[in-house]
Amino acid sequence: MHRTCLFSALALAGLLACGPALAQFKTTPVVAGAVKQPSGAKTEREYRKDGARHLYAAYKRQIHKGKMPPLLYGVAIIETEIGAGGEVQGVRVVRQPAAAEVGPWAVEMIKKASPFPAPLAKMGTVKYTDIWLVDKSGRFQLDTLTEGQR
Repeated sequence: MHRTCLFSALALAGLLACGPALAQFKTTPVVAGAVKQPSGAKTEREYRKDGARHLYAAYKRQIHKGKMPPLLYGVAIIETEIGAGGEVQGVRVVRQPAAAEVGPWAVEMIKKASPFPAPLAKMGTVKYTDIWLVDKSGRFQLDTLTEGQR
């Protein structure tokens, strides 16, 4: 088979996912909504659920419905620091995903979703970590609210 035809056949079969999948991560989606009420979480671990719900509300169209596919495109561990007013004060990728474009994409999504639910006054700044599970389409789930994996 001619090299060009082989490349085209593989691309159509989805075996060369790096090209089309990369395009999904070049821009961050538009924020569609947000959780408006302040957080009632008493610990950073509890706040993690509020942060995840906020991101799910902000990016409804990017949430993967149902169980994630068996092979994920990227898995990143991301630490987010939220100020007393709910503003994002810092985002750090603790574990880089194998697909390098996923980390900056997720960080930018978190920043664009600011402000988050304001933590309780006694907590002040909150720092929490979540795991981003991303498939090649650009849809994701957070470990805190995941529906599992096939």
